[in-house]
Amino acid sequence: MGIVVVNPGPLTLVEDLGRNGWASLGLSPSGALDRQALRLANLLVGNPVGAAGLEILLGGLRLRFVTASTVAVAGAEGIVTLNGAGIPLNQPIRVAPGAVLDFGAPLFGLRYYLAVQGGIDAPQLLGSRSTDMLSGEGPAPLKSGEHVGIGRVSAGNGWVSGTGSGARVGILNDVYALPAIRRAPDPGRAIAARVDRGPRADWFDDDSWRRLVSQEWILSPDSNRIGARLMGRPLTQTRLEELPSEGMVLGALQVPPSGLPTVFLADHPVTGGYPVIAVVRRPDLDLFGQARPGQRIRFLG
Repeated sequence: MGIVVVNPGPLTLVEDLGRNGWASLGLSPSGALDRQALRLANLLVGNPVGAAGLEILLGGLRLRFVTASTVAVAGAEGIVTLNGAGIPLNQPIRVAPGAVLDFGAPLFGLRYYLAVQGGIDAPQLLGSRSTDMLSGEGPAPLKSGEHVGIGRVSAGNGWVSGTGSGARVGILNDVYALPAIRRAPDPGRAIAARVDRGPRADWFDDDSWRRLVSQEWILSPDSNRIGARLMGRPLTQTRLEELPSEGMVLGALQVPPSGLPTVFLADHPVTGGYPVIAVVRRPDLDLFGQARPGQRIRFLG
């Protein structure tokens, strides 16, 4: 019963909205890098917004459905096929038993999100089914031949009224506004992310702050779910004494001795010893989940 993984692609993970509040145990929040995309896909199939789905990096995933289901794909934009025929993104699709779902390489963005009605059934850790790539906790990345379980839902619990960003979704007596469909970033254009001054902004000269928010940074190929590494004109730290390790938050812009900042993402370490010059605002962090290596990034502060 459920789904068989024919080909897992480069990296396919089980992710929900994460396990916040466990930094004292050394665990990052984890969860989907593009939370808005996962929420949208879940609502389209009648799931609670925090149900576990699949985060699919760079496509390549092939799934065979053993049981009938309803699915939705959001996030990255590319060719996704069901039994060889293209399907629309950001819409619920009925899938028959034996059907094969294939994800092509995305043309825009980096990560697809697949929601299956009932949610992905994987073991929970501290209230979340998310994979944490830094600690290795949570479900392992999908592998060929693996069977993926689907959770249970009761027929008739969900309804959708209207279309687009004005639509309303009802699930188990709760009513949600369907999120607006945010297009995946164009790799040829810069993305803009708002920032606030961080707790160690005074460790840098004024020119460094102006440099941070005036230049276009380039996303390094060394980026991953832990952090988005940036390339550009380095920032200059004026206080050079050793900084004791301190707590790190999601979106922290930490600056190592190279002067090239890293934006901490979902699987970030919970402590760090380099100064944090700024923090990216939470609504804009989803953009980093879809930014491709080489993408230009501007900070607004």
